[in-house]
Amino acid sequence: MNKEKQGYGPGYLTLESGEVFAGTLYGALQDGFGEVVFHTGMTGYQEVMSDPSFSGQIVTFTYPLIGNYGINDIDFEAAKPALAGMVISELCLEPSHYLAGRTLAEAAEAYGFPILAGVDTRTITKRVRQEGPLWGIISDRPLTSEEFAARDRKHLKKSLVADVSCREVQHYPGPHEHVVLVDLGMKRSILNALLAQGCRVTVVPFDTTYEQIQALQPDGLLFSNGPGDPEDLRSYCTEWRKAAEAFPTMGICLGHQVLALAFGGKTEKLKYGHRGGNHPVKELLTGKVYMTSQNHGYVVKEESLDSRLLAVTYRNVNDGSVEGLRHQTKPVMTVQFHPEAHPGPSDTSHLFEQFLQLMRTEGAKTYA
Repeated sequence: MNKEKQGYGPGYLTLESGEVFAGTLYGALQDGFGEVVFHTGMTGYQEVMSDPSFSGQIVTFTYPLIGNYGINDIDFEAAKPALAGMVISELCLEPSHYLAGRTLAEAAEAYGFPILAGVDTRTITKRVRQEGPLWGIISDRPLTSEEFAARDRKHLKKSLVADVSCREVQHYPGPHEHVVLVDLGMKRSILNALLAQGCRVTVVPFDTTYEQIQALQPDGLLFSNGPGDPEDLRSYCTEWRKAAEAFPTMGICLGHQVLALAFGGKTEKLKYGHRGGNHPVKELLTGKVYMTSQNHGYVVKEESLDSRLLAVTYRNVNDGSVEGLRHQTKPVMTVQFHPEAHPGPSDTSHLFEQFLQLMRTEGAKTYA
């Protein structure tokens, strides 16, 4: 993209299928290259923008008006966005909210990703639903098939978690149980939920070894959300299984998937993923249905699970996919959805209380 170009101008989303969508460019004047996904939330674009799980993806918003309450200094899920770009039907350039400090377009420019607005987002969403995973490029001109094919996708694979995980151990004080939070691309809302429970939290990089975790003497572990294919993290699963067998453990989203892998399961890519704040999930024990916030493109394959080790606890009402697991003999619980609920409903926030109770009743020392 022409770096000397100033201001807004024509922009294009070129799909790997060759289809081109025209609109207007905002934000950073640079190409955005990644997997095209769609998000169904009516609000929460700031949390989506800053969620590390969207690393390497172009997010299409199905709700037609985005940006109407601006960007504030409170609702960031990470220090900086990791997504490749946004596609929007109508972008609001004059937001109205007392906390707004800048527009979404200004935030995109500051953080270095492009926004393509004025686009038929319904058609793009239909393409993804019909054809499955699609790659695209936001640019100031349509790209030829040869130019598209020349793009190297390797960097969007195994480096995703490494790119968004913390580099150093981080300590957060609290009066109660000590939780080691394994950062696979953690949303700050997960950390805040633990702190709200009074937990003392130590955030560690994704490649922290079992011995290093053990030396921190936690009461429990939490494996966070994060981006990419969980199978790319299989080489770490031996260490993670040792840790999960030693301490009460909770997994959220990617954390749920890698714990399933650690205990012998497999994962697969969904045709178009679950991304939004309105996904119904059924708790199998009670039959109760919760509305949940979700952001994932992969799921655990139920037929791959060893029923002697893992039992399904939650199931997606729409497609029947696995949404939660518990270990049959160890204090391990996982969920595919986001109980911290930012953005989205807080129906399942009680799961953090369940995890706290799990640590208190089981006790880390029993399994050390």
